[in-house]
Amino acid sequence: MGRDDHQQAAPGNVRAAVLTISDTRTPDTDTSGQYLRREIAALGHTLSGWAIVSDDATEIRPAITRLMGGRHDEGAEVLITTGGTGITGRDVTIPVVESLITKPMPGFGELFRMLSYGEVRGAAMLSRAVGGLAGHTLIFALPGSLNAVQTAWEGLLRDELGHLVFEMTRHGQRG
Repeated sequence: MGRDDHQQAAPGNVRAAVLTISDTRTPDTDTSGQYLRREIAALGHTLSGWAIVSDDATEIRPAITRLMGGRHDEGAEVLITTGGTGITGRDVTIPVVESLITKPMPGFGELFRMLSYGEVRGAAMLSRAVGGLAGHTLIFALPGSLNAVQTAWEGLLRDELGHLVFEMTRHGQRG
């Protein structure tokens, strides 16, 4: 089965969730989360949930787990987080996400930083954006800035969501 066959076999509707991780964002000021929710709906995907939590591991982990759902036929197939991916003392998203990932996708972070380099040059190295499979959910942890979220969405995720879910489910996942 070639890539074109995989794209055609990919589901047209994906259950996706958005989690904003920030000490300052509110539903009114969460431009990155608003953007993702709008884009997910515009493509005809299902927004299975969204939330805003503080940049605190004790809030991030339960929010991710809740949005993932307990079984493979409920909850998010794809979870996109925004915020907490840098190197400041408050940035704890990445260790939490990495502790949940069972199958890392290092190419996601590598490609994201490559695309970011074209926009922000050397500052791209500050991003620890990651992606991978956690149970029955693909998780992509993005920086919080709207520009970074748009870069990841338009350059990597938007056109691949269905294909990613197809790959995740076509031989079944353990766990």
